[in-house]
Formats: sequence, C-alpha cells, structure tokens
Amino acid sequence: MRLTQRRVYILPTRAGLLFALSLVLMLIGSINYSLSLGYALTFLLAGVGVVSMLHTWRNLAHLSLRPGKADPTFAGERARFHIAVENAGRLPRTSLAIEWPGQAPVHFDVPPASQRTVEVSLLAGKRGLLRAGRFRIFTVFPLGLFYAWANVELDLSCVVYPQPEQGRVALPAAQASTGEGAAAGSGEDDFAGLRTYYPGDAPNRIAWKAAARSELLLTKQFSGAAAAELWLEYAQIPDRLGVEGRLSRLARWVLDASMAGMRYGLRVPSLEIGPAIGQAHRTRCLEALALYGIAP
Repeated sequence: MRLTQRRVYILPTRAGLLFALSLVLMLIGSINYSLSLGYALTFLLAGVGVVSMLHTWRNLAHLSLRPGKADPTFAGERARFHIAVENAGRLPRTSLAIEWPGQAPVHFDVPPASQRTVEVSLLAGKRGLLRAGRFRIFTVFPLGLFYAWANVELDLSCVVYPQPEQGRVALPAAQASTGEGAAAGSGEDDFAGLRTYYPGDAPNRIAWKAAARSELLLTKQFSGAAAAELWLEYAQIPDRLGVEGRLSRLARWVLDASMAGMRYGLRVPSLEIGPAIGQAHRTRCLEALALYGIAP
C-alpha cells in the first residue's frame, strides 16, 4: 500500500491549538499597542507553523508498506508481525510510529532510498488464524504542532497453535506396524529415536544422558522388522476435556514426541498425518491442530 495524498490526514495537536491561540493573542496585542516588532514576530511564528504542517505531512506521504513474515505462535503468547516500510524519496523519514488499538506505538525512522522492517506484537488469545487487522501509522515530526496519520490494513495473518496442556502428560503406547505392541520389541538393527519410558522396558534401553537433559525418562528405539509407530489420536482423549482440551493435550503430545526424537503420526477427525519425524512434520501437525474445525 502506497500512502498517496488521499490516504494521509492531518490535524493540529493540542500543542498546535495552543500555539495558534498564542499567535492570536500576540496579534491582538500588537494591534492594540502598534508594535511593529510584535507584528514581525507573530507572522514569523505563523510562517514557521505553516511550514511545519507541510513537513509533518511530507514525512508520511508517499511511503510504501508491505506485509512481512509472521511466525506461528501458541495461544496465550504474543504473535510477532513484520511490516516493511519503504522510503523511495531522498529525504529521511523521522519519528514515525505504528500503532494498533489498545497497543503501545512502535517508533522508528526510515533513511532515504531504503527500507525498514518494523516488528510489532499482538496477543494471540485463541488458536486459529490471527489476522492483524487495521492499524495506524502516524507522525508529529518536526515540532509536534500537527498530527498526520493514515489507516492501513495489510494481508497480515499468523497461525496460532493450541496452548499445550500444562504439566507432564504421558504419551500413548506405541503400536507395532502389524498391531498392538510395545516399543521395546521394535527391532534391533538401527537406532530410530527416543520415546517415553514404559514400565517393563529393559534397563539397557533407557537413554540416561537424554533423560538427564530433558528430565524425562526416555527409552531408545531401534528400527527393524517390527518397528513401532506412535499415533497421537483425538479419539484417545476423554470427551470430558472438550474440543479445546483435547487439542491442547494433542499439542503437548506433539511437542513431547518431537523433543524425544520419536516417529509419530496424528489422527484427528477427517484428517490423518502419517508417522514421521523432524521440524517440518512437527509444524504440519501443530497447524492441523490450530486450524481444526475452522472453515477455510
């Protein structure tokens, strides 16, 4: 969005109104007492005020704003949006600010013929797709006598994951590829990752170093003919938790399984994500939980 003349509005500030009132009183005094120097000072200050109005408007006009990257976040945390502000002119733009309703403004400068990326944060109250909505960019440069602003709405959105359930929640039992089975009997060939410890696992399978780092008792998994798979299923969670409670627990399971380096899959109504590992798989599962039940 380019801030053309039609998009930039300007009004005097409280200081500007007091300045204008002072000029009127000075003019009246100069007329009553026939003060030539009083006339000169009054009109000089009036000229300064008019010139400052032009500079305030020009400080904001013809800027270009583009939406930037917005990283996903969890419900209850702050979502960080990035806005690219481009100044194609030869003059620096000083003392600019971006403000959302109810939020503290973020102040910045933009050098001539350059671009500045501004980061602003909004509270992500609930899971889903958080749209930044309309915000205001404004300035009172150079003297604070005038307030110039423009209302802008860019395509800024952020995926908000469900808030993970607090505390330690045991992961569900792993399943063998041919049916139910314990992960302890999942082959002996190659190391495949870690999972939560279950009573009965062999002591030599426990990853003591990893357990010391994460404060969770973890068991080593090895790939083989009977490799186990961990499925995180919506149907496994009690109905009493409700939809949001179930999604919150699934988010906790996804984080724990990913931290433990386990191979896991996700099943929610109308969607199944096959077992895998890695950051991309974790992001895909969390996005599925964030957008569950939300219309496209």
